[in-house]
Amino acid sequence: MTQPSSGEPPLDELIASIAVDVPDFPEPGVVFRDLTPVFADAVAFRRVVDGLAAPVLTDPRVAALRTGDGDPGFDVVAGVEARGFLLAAAVALAAGTGVVPVRKAGKLPRERVSADYALEYGTATLELHTDSLVPGQRVLLVDDVLATGGTLRAAVGLVEQLGAVVSAVAVVVELPALGGRQVLAPHSVHALWTT
Repeated sequence: MTQPSSGEPPLDELIASIAVDVPDFPEPGVVFRDLTPVFADAVAFRRVVDGLAAPVLTDPRVAALRTGDGDPGFDVVAGVEARGFLLAAAVALAAGTGVVPVRKAGKLPRERVSADYALEYGTATLELHTDSLVPGQRVLLVDDVLATGGTLRAAVGLVEQLGAVVSAVAVVVELPALGGRQVLAPHSVHALWTT
């Protein structure tokens, strides 16, 4: 959790106060955490972007990947479709790195690697261009929500299949009851709001 500056609420409380819970979406029994109001709030969005980049600066396991002062601990930010794109692009811009999209099947026009995964409400496939990453490249993997971990586990697998290294996984919201963090072990996972 990012520490607030004077007079600001803690980041997890700020996100919780702005996010909207949508019951029974995308299907009955699922509560969707709609973060679009958080993204629309300039102050909240800035704090979220800073918070998502923070793991590589504060986690000792991740800090070991840094090569010196000014090194954010990652060479590129990868964002998982679709809200992860928005977050990854903002984090990459703030950190001065590039951004790589991890796409749903059928969206990438060139040679790609694929990984199937299970969601809490179905199955899907993620893809990554084979030339998106190079061996040894350090990747901060960003998404909006960590639930069962299936989506992010597939994304980690794609990054590693190309020989790159996952510096950390950073998400805005973690739903710990669904066990996603355990699915991603031993990777460093950082959530701004755990609910």
